[in-house]
Amino acid sequence: MATTTTAPAVKKKKSKRTVTKGILCVKATYNNTIVTVTDENGNVLSAASAGSCGFRGARKNTAYAAQVAAEKALSAASQTFGLRSVVAKVNGVGQGRDASLRATMGAGVDIVSITDTTSIRFGGCRPR
Repeated sequence: MATTTTAPAVKKKKSKRTVTKGILCVKATYNNTIVTVTDENGNVLSAASAGSCGFRGARKNTAYAAQVAAEKALSAASQTFGLRSVVAKVNGVGQGRDASLRATMGAGVDIVSITDTTSIRFGGCRPR
């Protein structure tokens, strides 16, 4: 029996991806605050919520919980991908709207613009 040996597959070195500009999406509801950091195409770099940071119950909708969630998401994105500036998109009516933006500035990430994407309620058609 003749055995044939094949050369082992050569692993390609994975290049480190750098993203300097991104989008910060903040969804502040009455019960929780979700912070997502994406690149300019919308691919998620990191995400955090007040619930994932250890806050439970009524403490999830506080401004401090939103601040901790924003710091966690932004520090992960800036350390891993080298994030420097973001475009902020804020959605919702909760207490974490302003606190997450203040935490963004405190984390050393520049905010280029702030957009409020909260939908406006519409009462429907006029009744008869």
